[in-house]
Amino acid sequence: MSGKLPVPLVIEPERYEFNSSPAYHFEFDRRAFLKTLGGGLLVVCVMPSAGAQESGARRINRGEQLPTAVSSWLHIGENGAVTVFTGKVEMGQNIRTSLAQAVAEELRVAPESIHMVMGDTDLTPFDMGTFGSRTTPTMSPELRKAASAALDSLLDLAAKEWGTDRSKLSAGTGMIVDPASRRSIEYGQLLKGKEIAQTIPAEDPLVPATEWKVMGTSLPKVDGRDFVTGKHKFASDVKLPGMHYGKVLRPSSFEASLSSFDTKTAEAMKDVTVIHDGDFVGVAAPSVEMAERAVASIRAEWKSAPQPSSRDLFQFLKQNVEGSGGERNSPHVKGSVEEGLAKADQKSVQTYTVAYIAHTPLEPRAAVAEWKDGKLSVWTGTQRPFGVKGELAAAFHIPEDHVRVQVPDTGSAYGGKHTGECAIEAARLARSAGRPVKLVWTREEEFTWAYFRPAGVIELKGGVNKDGMITAWEFHNYNSGGSGIGTPYDIPNQHIEFHPTKSPLRQGSYRGLAATANHFARESHMDELASLVKIDPLEFRLKNLKDDRLKAVFQAAAEKFRWAERKNSPGHGFGIAGGIEKGGYVATCAEVSVDRSSGEVHIVRVATAFECGAVVNPDGLRNQIEGANVMGIGGALFEAIEFDNGRILNAKLSKYRVPRFSDVPTIDVVLVDRKDLPSAGAGETPLVGLAPAVGNAIFNASGVRLRSLPMAPNGLKA
Repeated sequence: MSGKLPVPLVIEPERYEFNSSPAYHFEFDRRAFLKTLGGGLLVVCVMPSAGAQESGARRINRGEQLPTAVSSWLHIGENGAVTVFTGKVEMGQNIRTSLAQAVAEELRVAPESIHMVMGDTDLTPFDMGTFGSRTTPTMSPELRKAASAALDSLLDLAAKEWGTDRSKLSAGTGMIVDPASRRSIEYGQLLKGKEIAQTIPAEDPLVPATEWKVMGTSLPKVDGRDFVTGKHKFASDVKLPGMHYGKVLRPSSFEASLSSFDTKTAEAMKDVTVIHDGDFVGVAAPSVEMAERAVASIRAEWKSAPQPSSRDLFQFLKQNVEGSGGERNSPHVKGSVEEGLAKADQKSVQTYTVAYIAHTPLEPRAAVAEWKDGKLSVWTGTQRPFGVKGELAAAFHIPEDHVRVQVPDTGSAYGGKHTGECAIEAARLARSAGRPVKLVWTREEEFTWAYFRPAGVIELKGGVNKDGMITAWEFHNYNSGGSGIGTPYDIPNQHIEFHPTKSPLRQGSYRGLAATANHFARESHMDELASLVKIDPLEFRLKNLKDDRLKAVFQAAAEKFRWAERKNSPGHGFGIAGGIEKGGYVATCAEVSVDRSSGEVHIVRVATAFECGAVVNPDGLRNQIEGANVMGIGGALFEAIEFDNGRILNAKLSKYRVPRFSDVPTIDVVLVDRKDLPSAGAGETPLVGLAPAVGNAIFNASGVRLRSLPMAPNGLKA
């Protein structure tokens, strides 16, 4: 990893291809692999192209020949144990539990009998990555199909063995039952001495949500006790025999180049290896403490050019637009905004801004790398194991089949662990040291050298008639992204556009992507229009909505919050906001107290209604919604990266405030369970309603309209 940062880039899965190298699939000799697992039934998927799992297909060049690959999804052993393979990874969102529920539902087994193999590039099918709230709508159905295909095979086997009609057999709790003869046989017994590979059929009927017995219930977290006791291991807990610990010499500022250095003191330390490669300088030592002393002893001088600061950020973004947003970000135009504004009784023209913020994961980036016989194995916390595999292969100029990436559970990511810098650094150190090396970034390194949620400027024009009907809507987002940029409201005249710009800091995906910024601007402006025509904010939204699903969550949140019964008092206010993102529908109500003399802002209570189709795990979903609201408090009120001339000024938790226990309000959650609709993801969308609801409540309490995130980093000034 060079001391220089890559060119700043907004990385959003919807907008960019992460991996330009050919998709790698696990190909294997079926018999050899079955023997490794101890015989039994293996369900596989024959994939004619790279796009077999989720959205992992890259653009195919004309004339390119892609091999047919066979990937394993599910194995049932002779002991009845069920092993499931997925390229998805666990980062605290509890998909190990929800995916186990999906398999258990279709296979008719106890969830505790299922072992999930996740994020291992040698064992699991190719996967684009764990992001975008895609696991539930895409991976869950695939694993359900695999489980259903396995059950079909088991029923066929039992029918053949018993010489009976398969339609007369049933399955439950890991066994096949013949009600007529009262015979039963466990899956493992049925598979003894057999080696069967079953492919997934194109169409396989799945259990409808109205008949779910395992899905739709609040199954406790798989291995939950191990998390509580500390037994569960994360990426930073990995240890290998003979392992050393690494540290990297960091540049004095972004884009700095190394002009001179002196490593004599570090080289003189016992058992310390010093590595130098271009602008990369690092050490490997028997202990973390020794590695820290060694890297601190290196004298280095750096060259850097002047760079922007946070004081100039929004002006910089407006002045550095980089052409159009391309085909995928072309303007959405409907009717004529000019005509709509001309017809409006009231108009509003406002600018909203959003600061860079850090992901602040519980576990900073961590990786352990080991070279053996020319092949590289890396254990790291990442959302994209196959993407990191490609990065490692490219960095060291080796074939991808010489690289294996394994992802232990990761201590949160929030969109911040798409890239493989830490893995590459650990592999560099390990190759030079000739032994395994663990590298764990410090909190300050995480704050400084990871990418940030994009900052942005959003310019908005709206027109509204006295009857509350919106006549025109013009929305321009500079830099922060196009996710959630469209309006769900029925407006006859619209112009909505995303403008990519240069970014002074490295930026990338964040929980909810740009939807948080776009919802903040849109839902704040909706309140501004409602205020102009003196209509209740909820009534105003419903008046301009035709989407029944969004109407339903607004009404559910308002009912839970007792919106109609709210009573304003000095320094006390109420706000509402909502929207649609990633197939989920959310509405959030907030109550705040504001002390104008001290400037203190306190969120008193929040009610969020959320609908994402059929609910898979109610308690798990509530946890996601509550967690999203708590996380949203930081970005809404006080989180912001401060920087000057290529240096981060608040790269410590003592200087960068995240939500504390004292900041957490009472949170009520309403689950709108739609068993008639497919399940959508829930990791991101619940976040987007909190900031605008709080901002609207602050205005309601104080008459002060705050249009910048964070809204009150130092309190509300009198």
